[in-house]
Amino acid sequence: MAGSSSVLEDGSTLSRLDRGLHQLETVLALIGGLAVFSLMLLAVVSVGGRNFFNQPLPGYVDWIEQAMPLIAFVGVAYTQRLGGHIRMDILVGRLRGRVLWIAEFITTFLMLLLMLLLVWGSWAHFQRSFDFAAPWWSRDSSFDIRLPLWPAKLVVPVAFAVLSLRLVLQLWGYAVAVVRVQTRPVAVPMIEDAATVAAKEAETVSGFDEPGPDR
Repeated sequence: MAGSSSVLEDGSTLSRLDRGLHQLETVLALIGGLAVFSLMLLAVVSVGGRNFFNQPLPGYVDWIEQAMPLIAFVGVAYTQRLGGHIRMDILVGRLRGRVLWIAEFITTFLMLLLMLLLVWGSWAHFQRSFDFAAPWWSRDSSFDIRLPLWPAKLVVPVAFAVLSLRLVLQLWGYAVAVVRVQTRPVAVPMIEDAATVAAKEAETVSGFDEPGPDR
């Protein structure tokens, strides 16, 4: 299941790299959010044009196809940093200490191997589409308004490469935790239990019920 987590920070090199990469991940997540917002605006324009002018937005489906990689992939590293991806905690949640960090290291390493293969495969897919000698540098295009497809295909290896960097940092964090037998390592998601999550949520909204000075 997906849980809530926090990432600890300190003045170490690992933590500084973690914060630096997180800034990039935040920008990518913002781009993904803007893509969602843009699709909402396109839907309003297309539906409004169909209803009022009998003319929907040309290439509406083409723009959706271009935006889908942004929505689906650019936020994966951001979510990984916060421990928000779907995971099975039935077994791992019962582990403690060095055994826990070894299990996390192994699963993260396997994930990194998978992501490196996906980077390689998605980059090859992009290369088949990109060509400097072709119009708009693209060997293929969308069906309706002929948008070049290589920008959307490039998003996938870039997003997976950033996720791979995040996994490398987390492997570093887990390795340090294993060697030093740390209970709260930095740069890795510390999964919080339900009571801690509820307490933080209550603390976040506790000030909204207090009467203001004008009441």
